[in-house]
Amino acid sequence: MKFHERLRKCREEIGLKQNSVAEKIGVKNNTLSSYEKGIRQPDYETLNKLAKLYNVSIDYLINGSQESEQHENLFFFDMEGLSEKEIDDIKEHIRYVKWKSEQGKEE
Repeated sequence: MKFHERLRKCREEIGLKQNSVAEKIGVKNNTLSSYEKGIRQPDYETLNKLAKLYNVSIDYLINGSQESEQHENLFFFDMEGLSEKEIDDIKEHIRYVKWKSEQGKEE
Protein backbone atom coordinates (compact mmCIF):
# COMPACT_ATOMS: atom_id res chain seq x y z
CA MET A 1 0.00 0.00 0.00
CA LYS A 2 1.33 3.42 -0.93
CA PHE A 3 1.42 6.57 1.18
CA HIS A 4 -1.63 8.17 -0.42
CA GLU A 5 -3.62 4.95 -0.01
CA ARG A 6 -2.75 4.80 3.71
CA LEU A 7 -3.95 8.40 4.11
CA ARG A 8 -7.35 7.53 2.68
CA LYS A 9 -7.54 4.27 4.65
CA CYS A 10 -6.76 6.05 7.94
CA ARG A 11 -9.41 8.69 7.27
CA GLU A 12 -12.02 6.10 6.36
CA GLU A 13 -11.20 3.95 9.40
CA ILE A 14 -12.12 6.80 11.74
CA GLY A 15 -15.22 7.62 9.71
CA LEU A 16 -14.38 11.15 8.62
CA LYS A 17 -15.09 12.82 5.30
CA GLN A 18 -12.36 14.66 3.44
CA ASN A 19 -13.84 18.09 4.13
CA SER A 20 -13.89 17.38 7.87
CA VAL A 21 -10.24 16.27 7.93
CA ALA A 22 -9.20 19.20 5.74
CA GLU A 23 -10.83 21.61 8.16
CA LYS A 24 -9.24 19.95 11.20
CA ILE A 25 -5.71 20.12 9.77
CA GLY A 26 -6.10 23.55 8.18
CA VAL A 27 -5.93 22.78 4.46
CA LYS A 28 -8.41 23.09 1.61
CA ASN A 29 -10.48 20.06 0.70
CA ASN A 30 -8.91 19.83 -2.78
CA THR A 31 -5.44 19.84 -1.17
CA LEU A 32 -6.32 16.86 1.01
CA SER A 33 -7.85 15.17 -2.03
CA SER A 34 -4.56 15.68 -3.89
CA TYR A 35 -2.68 14.04 -1.01
CA GLU A 36 -5.01 11.05 -1.08
CA LYS A 37 -4.67 10.72 -4.87
CA GLY A 38 -0.89 10.86 -4.72
CA ILE A 39 -0.74 14.09 -6.73
CA ARG A 40 0.76 16.23 -3.97
CA GLN A 41 2.84 15.57 -0.86
CA PRO A 42 2.07 17.23 2.48
CA ASP A 43 4.72 19.27 4.24
CA TYR A 44 6.07 18.06 7.58
CA GLU A 45 3.68 20.15 9.68
CA THR A 46 0.65 18.83 7.80
CA LEU A 47 1.96 15.27 7.91
CA ASN A 48 2.36 15.61 11.67
CA LYS A 49 -1.22 16.90 12.02
CA LEU A 50 -2.53 13.98 9.97
CA ALA A 51 -0.61 11.44 12.05
CA LYS A 52 -1.96 12.94 15.27
CA LEU A 53 -5.53 13.09 13.95
CA TYR A 54 -5.37 9.47 12.77
CA ASN A 55 -3.53 8.40 15.94
CA VAL A 56 -0.69 6.78 14.00
CA SER A 57 3.00 7.54 13.65
CA ILE A 58 4.42 9.48 10.74
CA ASP A 59 6.50 6.37 10.11
CA TYR A 60 3.29 4.40 9.59
CA LEU A 61 1.89 6.94 7.14
CA ILE A 62 5.11 7.06 5.14
CA ASN A 63 6.34 3.46 5.31
CA GLY A 64 3.35 1.45 6.43
CA SER A 65 5.08 0.16 9.53
CA GLN A 66 4.79 1.14 13.12
CA GLU A 67 7.82 2.72 14.69
CA SER A 68 10.27 0.09 15.83
CA GLU A 69 11.67 -0.01 19.31
CA GLN A 70 15.14 0.28 17.82
CA HIS A 71 16.73 3.63 18.64
CA GLU A 72 18.33 5.45 15.78
CA ASN A 73 21.84 6.69 16.18
CA LEU A 74 21.48 10.39 16.90
CA PHE A 75 24.84 10.82 18.60
CA PHE A 76 25.63 13.80 16.38
CA PHE A 77 22.84 15.84 17.93
CA ASP A 78 23.05 17.45 21.36
CA MET A 79 19.90 16.09 22.98
CA GLU A 80 20.67 17.11 26.55
CA GLY A 81 17.61 18.57 28.22
CA LEU A 82 15.16 17.33 25.56
CA SER A 83 12.14 15.30 26.56
CA GLU A 84 11.37 11.89 25.04
CA LYS A 85 8.58 13.55 23.06
CA GLU A 86 10.99 16.11 21.62
CA ILE A 87 13.47 13.38 20.69
CA ASP A 88 10.65 11.42 19.04
CA ASP A 89 9.69 14.56 17.08
CA ILE A 90 13.29 14.83 15.84
CA LYS A 91 13.24 11.20 14.73
CA GLU A 92 9.92 11.69 12.95
CA HIS A 93 11.31 14.74 11.15
CA ILE A 94 14.39 12.82 10.01
CA ARG A 95 12.15 10.05 8.63
CA TYR A 96 10.07 12.66 6.82
CA VAL A 97 13.13 14.31 5.26
CA LYS A 98 14.44 10.92 4.11
CA TRP A 99 11.03 10.01 2.67
CA LYS A 100 10.70 13.37 0.93
CA SER A 101 14.16 12.89 -0.59
CA GLU A 102 13.12 9.48 -1.94
CA GLN A 103 9.97 10.99 -3.47
CA GLY A 104 12.12 13.42 -5.45
CA LYS A 105 14.25 10.59 -6.81
CA GLU A 106 11.21 8.74 -8.17
CA GLU A 107 10.09 11.61 -10.40
